[in-house]
Amino acid sequence: MITAETLRAALAGLQDPVMEVDYVSSNMLKSLEVADNGDVTVSIELGYPARHRAQAVGERVGECLKAAGAAHVTVNVTQNIIAHKVQGTLRVMRGVKNIIAVSSGKGGVGKSTVSANLALALAYEGANVGVLDADVYGPSQPTMLGVKGQPVSLDGQTMEPLLGHGLQVNSVGFMVDEDEPMIWRGPLAAGALEQLLNQTNWKDLDYLVVDMPPGTGDIQLTLSQSVPITGAVVVTTPQDIALIDAKKGLRMFEKVNVPVLGVVENMSVFICPKCGEAHHIFGEGGAERMSEQYGVPVLGHLPLSARIREEADGGCPTVVKDPESREAQMYRELAMKVAGSVAKLAKDYTARMPQIKVVKD
Repeated sequence: MITAETLRAALAGLQDPVMEVDYVSSNMLKSLEVADNGDVTVSIELGYPARHRAQAVGERVGECLKAAGAAHVTVNVTQNIIAHKVQGTLRVMRGVKNIIAVSSGKGGVGKSTVSANLALALAYEGANVGVLDADVYGPSQPTMLGVKGQPVSLDGQTMEPLLGHGLQVNSVGFMVDEDEPMIWRGPLAAGALEQLLNQTNWKDLDYLVVDMPPGTGDIQLTLSQSVPITGAVVVTTPQDIALIDAKKGLRMFEKVNVPVLGVVENMSVFICPKCGEAHHIFGEGGAERMSEQYGVPVLGHLPLSARIREEADGGCPTVVKDPESREAQMYRELAMKVAGSVAKLAKDYTARMPQIKVVKD
């Protein structure tokens, strides 16, 4: 008769396709029971959004156990996205489990478009997601996500985020006119963004995607040190001039002990709509060279596409406009790699620590 130990050993040799670790050592296997009649019941808990992955995971686990000798297998797959450790002595924010900073060393590489579609892809896969537009000098998320209006306060102390395509959103762009320049010095801008983050009433977010300002100046450094960031994504293009600045952004996160989840190579290739030929307009292999030099994974290669630009400009990004399109599937794969990388980070235990109060009699 098949034993639970035999089946557990089989699952120890099966890797999850998103996290790329086995179900036993990663503690994704929550229970495994073998009934007297030989029926097997298994519970798998995934640490990433699994709306479109749970069925495939259940089928793979079932096939693995049947190959190990189980006759009838029932696999229950659920998701449980938890908070993960942040840098230094900072604590995870109330209402936000994980903050993902999307950064670039320079402007013009499509960071905001990547941020919007990454957030939408995480939500499409089953997560509760928010977006903070921290690009104070060029806030673009209100336009990209098609959100208009101003945040309101219900308690006089915090702001309610606006909603766009199922995302909770806040941005400096909601506070000023579209054509009004933000003539703020670094400390003032950084302070305003900290208030925007901390005084927004985020509601039970699995992920908050922060569209960071481009560069590695005072604002970026202040945010990286004071905001409890779970991990960072660095966006670049293949060209050398962009890679030089992207490396500076990566090193900035390393210096403040923020894990770099990986590199995204945007505008990687242009596919001619007439002949179908691929053109590497901005060069080729830049993300791979950066990956080898700094030991961080390449999360994805995204195309230079008029469609992506047009849909973002129109307030309905690609993942929302056509989630099954080739371009949207690239963003969805990127989102799952990001979520899988976050899920492998150390868990946050600060919420379990007792609060110590000193009372003077």
